[in-house]
This record gives sequence, structure tokens and C-alpha cells, in this order.
Amino acid sequence: MTGEASVAEPRAAAAGAGAARPTRARHVVLWLTVLAYLITYMDRVVIATAAPVIEKEYGFSPVTMGWIFASFSIAYALFQIPGGWLGDRFGPRRALTGVVLWWSTFTAATALTWSAGSMMVCRFLFGMGEAGAFPIATRSLSRWMLPSERGWAQGVTHAGARLGGAVTPVFVALLIVQFGWRMPFMAFALIGIGWAALWFWYYRDTPREHPAVNGAELAMIEGALGAGRARVSVPWRHLLANSQLWVLSAMYFCYAYCINIFLTWFPKYLHDARGFDIALMGLFASLPLMAGVVGDLMGGWASDLLVKRGAGLKMARRSVAVVGFLTAAAMIPLAAAMDGHVASILCFCIALFGLELTVGVSWAVTLDIGGEYAGSVSAVMNTLGNSGAAVAAAVTGYIVSMSGWFAAFAVLSVLCLIAAALFLRIDASRRLEDGQGARAPEEI
Repeated sequence: MTGEASVAEPRAAAAGAGAARPTRARHVVLWLTVLAYLITYMDRVVIATAAPVIEKEYGFSPVTMGWIFASFSIAYALFQIPGGWLGDRFGPRRALTGVVLWWSTFTAATALTWSAGSMMVCRFLFGMGEAGAFPIATRSLSRWMLPSERGWAQGVTHAGARLGGAVTPVFVALLIVQFGWRMPFMAFALIGIGWAALWFWYYRDTPREHPAVNGAELAMIEGALGAGRARVSVPWRHLLANSQLWVLSAMYFCYAYCINIFLTWFPKYLHDARGFDIALMGLFASLPLMAGVVGDLMGGWASDLLVKRGAGLKMARRSVAVVGFLTAAAMIPLAAAMDGHVASILCFCIALFGLELTVGVSWAVTLDIGGEYAGSVSAVMNTLGNSGAAVAAAVTGYIVSMSGWFAAFAVLSVLCLIAAALFLRIDASRRLEDGQGARAPEEI
């Protein structure tokens, strides 16, 4: 008998006898993942806040700055599937530690760049590392979170991401005023390195391996999800032949294009079109993303509540996402057209709230339909999604130069309408690994 089996047997016995209350190690794993998502966006949006200062120092045009933004997004899209494969093949514990250390290194290295070319290369390498974050983190949760907790889990993790994007402009603006634009990149890199050490120390690839999981929690998780495997061989041909995966990915293309405007171009819009100085720009760039944090939490919570009340995964995921996309489609052009600064920011806040209602639901669907292959499924979705982000980063400079800011925001409204239509074709109750006709166990 192996040591692992000898530990598992008394756990199961304790659970069967009702001798212990379930531990909550899965919630610690969730909050560590939330912190990782927060750090990804902290590191990602530093350059957006610093962009006006960088442009002034180097004499970059909006088009040049757009390609610097796009360098990250291109790498981020290209390396989603390799990143997801790393998590599925080697386990989230090692894979996520590695990619966080990689991107933290190139976060710091951004401060050492000396030209547009060197900055593009550095941001590309940074994007390679961050590409693995969400697919591997999704895989890390797939063996820990119960089906009725998935919407909330994905909502709160993405709320962490948006919180990182929301608070970062304020701190970066203060650091730039005091120390110059290079200091924030160095400071935020150290935070990532500290998290990587904490993750490797605490996390385990399956609950059965974790010393803090008692028999009751193990029985609860494995009763809902099965024993699971730390590492799997991904049936790519089967997954890629499934039409639902491509509908999900096309929907996420639309979403990622839209959110990337607020993560990259929105501070510059506030500076150029609204006339805000660097301090006010940091504050007002944060407000819509804070509204997005609330949307992330509400979307995942509402979807899980519908599941618990018997609506089924199909309607629980679909209804929340469609409402969110339609809200964003209505509010974005209204916000861009308003002359009053306060009214415009308020409408942008409502728009981001609606847009972010959809994101926890979208990532919950990758868990619902992906099962053991959630890392790879989410990687495919995020690959096509972040192709949209790359397009947004590159073409927005051209759109603004030729047609102005309202045209750039009108594109987002159209894409939200398309995303709502696509989500009407997504059925979260149908597992990809089981074929089109097989429903997920929790739906039977």
C-alpha cells in the first residue's frame, strides 16, 4: 500500500462516519488564485497608465504605442494553448509557478527598455508568460471547486483581475509622479515573485495530495468531481472538432476586444479627449474597472444561484451573459457621446458592470464543458479571445487617428451585440469530452 493511499483511507472513513466538519482548503486555493489574477492585471495595466509619459519621453505616436500594446496581446494570444497544455501536462503547481516567475522578470525588464523596438520585444516576452496564467489557473480550480461553486469562483477570480486593473492606475500615477515611470514596473515584479513562492508552498494538484484537506472535504469534492488526475493527455482532435468550443471562443473574441480597450486605451482617451491630467486620469480610469469588479462578483453569484434553484446550467449561464452584453452594448456609445465628464464616466461604469457580468460565466462554462481538459478548453477560448484583444490594441490607434474616439467605442457596441447572439448558442450542460449529446453529470 502506498503512503498516499494510507492517508486517503482514514480520511474517507472519517467522512463516512460524519466525524469531522469539512475543511476549507479549496477556499484557500481559490483566494490564492484570486490573488494571482489580481497580479496579472496589475502587471498588465502599468504600461497603460505610464503611456502618456513614455510617449512624451520617446516621442512615440499613437500608432507606435498601439503596436507596443499589441506586442503583448499577440504573444498572449499565441501562447494560450501552450500555456494550457503546460497546466494539463505538468500540473498547475509547477506550471503556474513557472509562468509567474517568467512574466515577473519581463515586467521588471520593461523598465530597462530604450526604444520602441526593445519595448515591443519585452512586452512580447511578458505576454508569453501571462498567456499561461488563466488557462493554468482554470485547470488548478477544476479539481477543487464544486459544480455549484464554479460561477462564483470564476466571478471572484476575475473580480480580482479587474480589481488589479482598477487600483493599479492610482498607485502607478503616484509612483510616476514621485519616482518616474520605471519604478512601478520594478515594484510590481517583486509582488509576482513573492506570490510564486507562496503558491508553490501551499498548492497541490489534487485535493487528495493536500495535507490540509480532511476526509469530509475530500469526500465532498471527490463525490462531486471524482478522484481526478493531476496530469492528463489532451484529446485535441476531439476537442477541436466540437462546434460549441468555437462558438464559445468567437464570443470571447468579442468580449476581449472590448475589455482590452479599457485596459490599454482608456487612460489615454481620458487624457487626450477629456483633458484629464495624470492624477485625475488614474482616478477616473479606475472607476469603470471598479464597477467591473462588482459585475464579476454579481455575474458568477447570480449564475450559481440559478443553478441551485434548478434553472440548469444552460439557462443559468446563458441568461446572465446575454443581459450583460446587451447592457454594455447600450451604454458604451451613450457614454462616449456625452459631453459631461461625470455623466460619461457613470455610463462607462454601467457599461463595464454589464460587460463583466459575462466573464465569470464564460470561464465557468469552460469548467462545465471541459471537465478534465478545462485548462486546454479555456486556452482555446482565450487564444481566440485575445486575438480580439491584439486586434483592439493595434487597430484602435488607426481608428482614432482617422475617425475619432466615438468610432472606436461604437465598434465595442457592435461586438457586444454579436457576443450576446453567440451566447444564445452555448449550452453549458453539454460536456465536450462526452460528445454533443451527453449532458454533464450535474444536469442528469
